[in-house]
Amino acid sequence: MRDATRHWSSSPDPSTSPAALAAEPTRDLVVGVDVGTGSARAGVFDLHGTMLGTDSHPIQIFRPAPDHAEHSSDDIWSAVALAVRGAIARADIDPGRVAGISFDATCSLVALGEGDTPITVSTTGDPAHNVIVWMDHRAETEAHHINRTGHRVLDFVGGRISPEQEPPKLLWLKLNLPDTWQSARKLLDLADFLVYRASGRDVRSLCTLVCKWTYLGHEGEHGEWDPTFFEQVGLADLFDHGRAGEIVRPMGTGVGALTERAAAELGLPRDTVVGVGIIDAHAGGIGAVGMRGAGERFDPVAIERTLSLIGGTSSCHMAVSREPRFIPGVWGPYYGAMIPGYWLTEGGQSATGALIDHVIENHAYAPALRDDATRQGTTVYELLNRRVRELVARNAGRPIAEHLHVFPDFLGNRSPRADSQLRGMISGLGLDSSLDSLAALYLATIRAVAYGTRHIIEALEAKGYVLDRVHATGGGTKNPLWLREHADITGRAIYVAPDVDAVLLGTAMLAAVAAGAYSSIPAAIAAMSPSATSIEPDPSSQVFHEAKYAVFHRMYNDQQAYRLMMGG
Repeated sequence: MRDATRHWSSSPDPSTSPAALAAEPTRDLVVGVDVGTGSARAGVFDLHGTMLGTDSHPIQIFRPAPDHAEHSSDDIWSAVALAVRGAIARADIDPGRVAGISFDATCSLVALGEGDTPITVSTTGDPAHNVIVWMDHRAETEAHHINRTGHRVLDFVGGRISPEQEPPKLLWLKLNLPDTWQSARKLLDLADFLVYRASGRDVRSLCTLVCKWTYLGHEGEHGEWDPTFFEQVGLADLFDHGRAGEIVRPMGTGVGALTERAAAELGLPRDTVVGVGIIDAHAGGIGAVGMRGAGERFDPVAIERTLSLIGGTSSCHMAVSREPRFIPGVWGPYYGAMIPGYWLTEGGQSATGALIDHVIENHAYAPALRDDATRQGTTVYELLNRRVRELVARNAGRPIAEHLHVFPDFLGNRSPRADSQLRGMISGLGLDSSLDSLAALYLATIRAVAYGTRHIIEALEAKGYVLDRVHATGGGTKNPLWLREHADITGRAIYVAPDVDAVLLGTAMLAAVAAGAYSSIPAAIAAMSPSATSIEPDPSSQVFHEAKYAVFHRMYNDQQAYRLMMGG
């Protein structure tokens, strides 16, 4: 296969091979870059996994229509460059010490035309809006069309493809923006775009393609496409002009050096090795799966008993096994998509942190709460957590919000029900608009998110997993109430390294492997994973949560009944 290089391409530099870099004792740092829904972040790490400096810059999100969410790839790259430069400045290090850089990102779709110029994916026609964000649900109809085929590749996405994955989005582009479809010369997952923008080499990640594009990672030397699927759904021309890429490599592989332009923009040496990209949640899985409790040593066998929970705007639940496990409604099994030689099972909730924020912001007391937080120099979450503690104390230890129930699928259910049409429900509301009513609703929402996680764990264990510990990372883990409720509701110890950004760390591990500092991803996990503390479940809450969990399932059944009553 040939390398497809265009506007950002550069000739290879033989001095940038991993072996050459590993031989240089001063090249002892790596950079991980994470592009999420609202920001680009970068971290500088040493080879023991210690983050020396980090920085973050916001990225724009555009919402031109209901269920539409868009980014600009130019805006994202500008934020990446600022974040990398900022992280280096905060670390106060010589950039010449950086051996490698790797990127993770949300599974968003980037469209480029001739000369790698952005082309529109938007109904507005704005060419700057050239990224369909992961959370965009415009392709519901196309997802239904694809699922009706029953093609064998759907077995590897839990039996049903989601509008959050790329084939429905690609089909939407073809049907609704034919000019964009015809003029597109590259269609990339966002992590792969970042690698291309940095190195000039169009090398697609095994992770992004297997998890979001129906690539079959277990077939052939580096995996392969099933062309019959794309013919059946009407996307056979996706591969014209090599626009879906022609080179696929596993994570931890070096693709080459930074281009001269990218090196100048990022403030890094020209010979910095660029590693194959990865999806953000999967980077978090790599960074979290090797956490060690007090007195523990890294145990490779424990990987198969560990659920990595990456909580942010949405949540992802990553589990790996040596054999494939086909679980209806749960993405995967994906071969080699997180750890080489393992099959990945990926559960998820489409709205978790976003749901908690939504519930807070839409309560009548929200403006007063924001004012209180500003006046006291704290956050709305800390004020709500404090009020929950006060309510618990006032209630003499009895559960609060016991008759307030939240069904959390406001943005549909990613797993295990795989129903993007599900919607949220709240039962038990009164006319109270006080801080106490908001605190109770906030607590009920956190519990609802945790019940969703329990449901996913049960679906995985029904198909052979035995998951006795949860390694959590992401924004949710900054909230002690979130951690406590997840421990009590799942009945499992929650391991967390509160001062570690596992997503950036996982990406930095890949940069270290790509630069030759470690021989493999498992070797990097063993050397760079952090120590963690654990939150043990409280058995005295079990009876209460069993009852609430039964209501959680009953609310789903009730919603299905409402659908039937209203004609489907």
